[in-house]
Amino acid sequence: MPHPAPLIDPFARPISYLRVSVTDRCDFRCVYCMAEHMQFLPKAELLTLEELDRLCSTFVGMGVQKLRITGGEPLVRRGIMGFFRNMSRHLGNGLEELTLTTNGSQLGRFAQELFDCGVRRVNVSLDTLDAGKFAQITRWGRLPQVLDGIRAARDAGLRVKLNVVALKGVNEDELFDITRWCADEGHDLTFIEVMPMGDLGGEDRLDQYWPLSDLRARLAERYTLTDLPERTGGPARYVRLEETGQKIGFITPLTHNFCESCNRVRLTCTGELFMCLGQEDRADLRAPLRAHSDDAPLRDAIRNAIALKPKGHDFDYSRQSVGGQMTRHMSHTGG
Repeated sequence: MPHPAPLIDPFARPISYLRVSVTDRCDFRCVYCMAEHMQFLPKAELLTLEELDRLCSTFVGMGVQKLRITGGEPLVRRGIMGFFRNMSRHLGNGLEELTLTTNGSQLGRFAQELFDCGVRRVNVSLDTLDAGKFAQITRWGRLPQVLDGIRAARDAGLRVKLNVVALKGVNEDELFDITRWCADEGHDLTFIEVMPMGDLGGEDRLDQYWPLSDLRARLAERYTLTDLPERTGGPARYVRLEETGQKIGFITPLTHNFCESCNRVRLTCTGELFMCLGQEDRADLRAPLRAHSDDAPLRDAIRNAIALKPKGHDFDYSRQSVGGQMTRHMSHTGG
């Protein structure tokens, strides 16, 4: 059979990156991600791991080269390592990278197995190196468990990148400590602006919001920052700190709209495809997946969805109110 044509959106952007949320559940309750007392989806609504395999394999056959597994916390889903093992069959056969974003709590258990499945790098969400603050931000998390997981990942041969959400009044005073720790440990580092996603039960987005333009200016007080031309098709923009040689990324959905080079879509654990993190447009892939054993209707549904991908999102904090806020929680689409 001829190879399906690659996925191209209405703005001539090739879609080569799929983020897949395999569960909405998590063992943390981070204040910017979900409410403390979450109502999770009934398990009956979730796609099975076999169905997720079929969906991801279809996307790979249509030109997706990078697959990132997310959640919730992906490593709390029962049987998830079997899914990673199955996905590894695509590496070198269309898929260039299999990776995941995790809170790090389960890396001590799974780091070596992930490496054995072909995963070579992981993103760990970690916003503070202070145990008290960590407990406050995550509500349920323990920092030593995460640090042990990061060490296990490094020992297994996995490259670690820390994703740090910039939180005003929370981790501002740790900017240089986190930067230095990543340099000393050999970890990559990306700072992220907090995004207006979901009702957090009293958490105020405006109080949390720390623009990365300010964070970068503070870094420049101590380090020489050199802009790097590197582009991954994703939202990050990179600099090199000349004094340490490390690369630091900035993801700025609010102070700098990064949509012009967007190459990604997001699949939820219920089979909804979101073409943009910051828009509510979605497509139901579960129905064609379950209605047909033939993948042709599923491919048609994917193409129809990509044809609706918007040019960009509308996140905005500039009016002292949260513009473009999404009602769904970050955990629903996996960040």
